[in-house]
Amino acid sequence: MASNLDSADALQCAARLRTAVSQFSRQLRSGPAAPDGPSVAKLSVLGQLHRHGPCTPTALAAHERVKLQSLTRLLAELEAEGWIGRAPHATDGRQWLLSLTPEGLRRLKALMRSREAALARAIGATLGAEQRALLLQACGLLDRIAGALEEGGESSTGAARPR
Repeated sequence: MASNLDSADALQCAARLRTAVSQFSRQLRSGPAAPDGPSVAKLSVLGQLHRHGPCTPTALAAHERVKLQSLTRLLAELEAEGWIGRAPHATDGRQWLLSLTPEGLRRLKALMRSREAALARAIGATLGAEQRALLLQACGLLDRIAGALEEGGESSTGAARPR
């Protein structure tokens, strides 16, 4: 009987967490950005390049979990806008490596600082010291859950991934 309660509790936590994270993520994405700033899709690609470093369009599509064809126009726009550049792949002449340009990195970091400052203001205005400490603990828990999902526990569809 306890396992059924544990399972129900985990399902309730999962549903509540999914809802809260989705709403929070939407708020962060639509946060204080310049009107001429990059779209949500572009920010996602830029974030991948920032986290993973230079990569091929194919690898970038895999990180974004989209088809390469879906990224083609977006990558061309980012390159034309000076956010990213391309260089020939060192070992595969058919491939290109995409990376943030120095100016793209500077602009992305400025956006990140602006959004983090807005988030810090909201946290400071909303949470006391004990709650901020709890929030830091919750961030650690979220990191652990994300790691478990990444390591092959569950896919984003909820189906078990093959190992």
